[in-house]
Amino acid sequence: MILERPVTIAPGAVITLEGALARPAGAAAGVVVCHPHPRHGGDMDSPVVASAAEACAHRGLATLRFNFRGVGRSQGAWDGGRGEQDDVRAALAYLRGLLGSTARVALAGYSFGAAMAAAVVAGGESPAGLALIAPPVSSPGWQRPGALPIDGPLLIVAGSEDTYCPRQALAALARTLPAATVTVIDGADHFFHSGHDQLAAALDTWASKLTA
Repeated sequence: MILERPVTIAPGAVITLEGALARPAGAAAGVVVCHPHPRHGGDMDSPVVASAAEACAHRGLATLRFNFRGVGRSQGAWDGGRGEQDDVRAALAYLRGLLGSTARVALAGYSFGAAMAAAVVAGGESPAGLALIAPPVSSPGWQRPGALPIDGPLLIVAGSEDTYCPRQALAALARTLPAATVTVIDGADHFFHSGHDQLAAALDTWASKLTA
């Protein structure tokens, strides 16, 4: 487990979001981690989200995981993926504000969180790196982001048995992102009940490039 403290993020004048921040001593870079679908029980305590934060913190990165609006102690209500993108932008701004204007802040997301992360990058955000964990490329709400302007490490990782991210759709996404490292974990499904160690290793390698 990593040492975290609760924080409050304000994406606007109306609502606040619940977050958990880990800030290792001397951290000069950080990662925001986005959780899976709120309407299917997703929150910032998802085991995959927690594992992603731990992998990054163990590399000396500050980490911020947060609950989307309407989840846990976050105010507001589900907004169909629109306001949730504002939540991601607010979390990035919060971590950048803590670490300083020259700090490198990357973005990671799992499932719905990956979709939101890709959407905000396609919409103009420029994080220092991007990790898409089990992006739900076969789900109705997924919008292929096209080219993503990432000046840093780009990781796509999914399980070979993930029905929300089947191999053919994953390959199509990878073709639009030729700079991405694509890792397929044999036997793992969307929830990584198996292959957890391989997922942690892929995230560790990605995180190590953010501190290089």
